[in-house]
Amino acid sequence: MAIGSALSVGLIGLRAFVIQVQAFVSNGLPYFSIIGLPDASLAEARERVRSACQAAGFSWPQTRVTVNMSPAAMPKRGSSHDLAIAASVLCASGSIGHNSLEDTIVLGEVNLDGSVLPIHGLLPIMLHAQSHGIHKMIIPYRNLEESNMLDGLDVIGIRHVGELIELMGGQASYTIADTQLSDENPELSSCGKNIDANDMAEVLGQDHAKWALQVAAAGGHNLIMTGPPGAGKTMLAARLPGIMCPLAESEQLEVASIRSLCGTLPQYGITDLPPFEAPHHTATTAALVGGGSGIATPGAITRAHRGILFLDEAPEFSARSLQTLREPLESGYVSLSRSKGSTYYPASFQLVMAANPCPCGYYYGTGERCSCREKDRIRYFSRLSGPILDRIDIQLSVPPVSRIAVANEPPGETSAAIRQRVAHARNIAKDRFRKQGWTCNAQASGTWLHANTSLKAMELVNQALASHRITLRGADRAMRLAWTFADLAGRTAPSTQDIHQGIEMRTRMT
Repeated sequence: MAIGSALSVGLIGLRAFVIQVQAFVSNGLPYFSIIGLPDASLAEARERVRSACQAAGFSWPQTRVTVNMSPAAMPKRGSSHDLAIAASVLCASGSIGHNSLEDTIVLGEVNLDGSVLPIHGLLPIMLHAQSHGIHKMIIPYRNLEESNMLDGLDVIGIRHVGELIELMGGQASYTIADTQLSDENPELSSCGKNIDANDMAEVLGQDHAKWALQVAAAGGHNLIMTGPPGAGKTMLAARLPGIMCPLAESEQLEVASIRSLCGTLPQYGITDLPPFEAPHHTATTAALVGGGSGIATPGAITRAHRGILFLDEAPEFSARSLQTLREPLESGYVSLSRSKGSTYYPASFQLVMAANPCPCGYYYGTGERCSCREKDRIRYFSRLSGPILDRIDIQLSVPPVSRIAVANEPPGETSAAIRQRVAHARNIAKDRFRKQGWTCNAQASGTWLHANTSLKAMELVNQALASHRITLRGADRAMRLAWTFADLAGRTAPSTQDIHQGIEMRTRMT
């Protein structure tokens, strides 16, 4: 009995698991089958693998070939297991040694001509292999740059199935296409700083809005901006990542793993700049939170993990899509159930929304330019339901800019200068919450806030509750804002003025 084996790694969301691929070459009519709960793209690997092995000079067995992928109960998907399937068949037929691939993970999609194509999701796979003591990997050559982001792994990149045969001591006959030889690996940023090109100094005026963004960045608070077209709402939101705290190394790997899974890592590399996702207002619920058949794929809220989810023209989003944000905003993750299992994705993001004051956009000031009917204005904002707005810490009005700066006026404050203050305030909060494990004021629990805020300051909160200006959830969020004001000012605890300002900042639209 001829059985060959190789190791691969599967992904269900960001959760990886090792797959043992075994090939059995037995007597019988020529037939090639793959078992072990493969999806449609993996079942098609039969034709890709057979053609690729023949392109490497391998004589495909004219008997029955069965490939099993275990654990059989776990769903397998995608073409990244092609190379492992080819390796197991080559091992079973004796073209490579039976023990040559022991404790080695083999990954890659194969083409009909035997060339090995790059795959998505390599970084979370490598992290899983490293944590399970597997240190040797064979991957596509064009994924080598991504593999260099982690140390401690022995990684070999190959362009053709024939190279795998020769690497394992076998004989192969193949030709690598000129396009394969000329392919260059996409340049990936190394782990370190990557400063955003958008600078807050470019924003004219809007000092109050800049201050609100600074508070949002320092405390991790959600924010909504309302104002007429051209006031600078989108411009301000795009510059928010540039004033946020740099991502820690573990957070950088989290973000990079998500981008690797989505296939966008070559565009960003590993960076300390928080991600910024701005889906169009026509985006479906599945595009926003994740979805798809079989096993759900990440949505915009997962791609915004550790960063900003910006919803421009927020009232234009469907009410259903907006309501799906409620649970991720509270829990920091999303769980999606589909036909082949449930998938967990991280979704700890800051929500920033922008909206016009009415459908035409000119219902501000005296409102004389507005052409909307009252019922149209009510219907426009009705999609931003109370439960959604209650989860927004900062409600900000952004008026139109009244004047343009002249040449001799000093430029506005840069993102780098604001970022220093934000980082200082965030470090104060981290030290305060060291025992609880929180990193910012937005994560503080109501119990902690009630126990550590002064009685005099709490009186203001109770007055706002009694007058129904805020809900109990809103009271907690107002106190979190007050603690952020105190951190930015260098105070050890919020004053009554901080509490008052916190209540005002989150009730502008109510």
